[in-house]
Amino acid sequence: MFSIYILTYNEEIDIAACIESAMLSDDIIVVDSCSSDRTVEIASRYPVRIFQHPFESHGKQRTWMLESIPVKHEWVYILEADERMTPELFAECEQASKNPDYIGYYAAERVMFMNHWIRYSTQYPRYQLRLFRHGKVWFTDYGHTEREVCDGATSFLKQTYPHYTCSKGFSRWIEKHNRYSTDEARETLYQLQQGTVKWRDLFFGQSEVERRRALKDLSLRLPARPLLRFLYMYFLLGGCLDGRAGLAWCTLQAFYEYLILLKVWEMQHIPIPNLDTKISQGGESEPEAHPTSEATL
Repeated sequence: MFSIYILTYNEEIDIAACIESAMLSDDIIVVDSCSSDRTVEIASRYPVRIFQHPFESHGKQRTWMLESIPVKHEWVYILEADERMTPELFAECEQASKNPDYIGYYAAERVMFMNHWIRYSTQYPRYQLRLFRHGKVWFTDYGHTEREVCDGATSFLKQTYPHYTCSKGFSRWIEKHNRYSTDEARETLYQLQQGTVKWRDLFFGQSEVERRRALKDLSLRLPARPLLRFLYMYFLLGGCLDGRAGLAWCTLQAFYEYLILLKVWEMQHIPIPNLDTKISQGGESEPEAHPTSEATL
């Protein structure tokens, strides 16, 4: 058995289905970022533990969660509210947690968009570290999201999980990515000024995660990024095979890339006084599920 963390913020639409999918575990912990909707009310109907903590960033929220909340089991799994645990994935996690050779495992998502699995243009299988031994993994901030730091060897799970990226509607998706693009613009400037491309990982990385991250760092330095991202996703990855949903997905991702470039230009040429203060007061870094910014160019 392993404990399951569920991260939430204004997730009244998804939280019930998410908790119900996780109830194979006997220790479910809802970590809420002070939601203003009915998330906590709905979650309290289930046999779960609920903790609230003001959101600062994805990395800091996970760090607080891991350091401050006691868990029943040695192994833990992180689940976002718009994701689901499947019985097959749960069974594999149980078996994997018995292996003393690894301290963590990556699981691949299946992006669900417009009632369709976006199989091709999301660079499937795209992995996230989800199952790990408590105390052996921590997180740091990267752009709008986070990256894990592991104290030990990791491996990969075969089973996948569904990720309903647009379950709250297109308006919420666009609002969310407008906020995310601000953090991504900051990270772009930082990487261009101080970061490097790990060329060895790009061509000879030992895992999909290493190759994807090197590709992400390279993409920040390419011209016409929005157009390149669309062409890469729609034609090279095969997004055209995902039908109408695939076309919409690739178009929105290119639009997201264009927003990042616009904000990079804005930060370079039109500095906004007290931007960090305005962001923290206005909730710009809303703790919602991640877009697939690292999945493609």
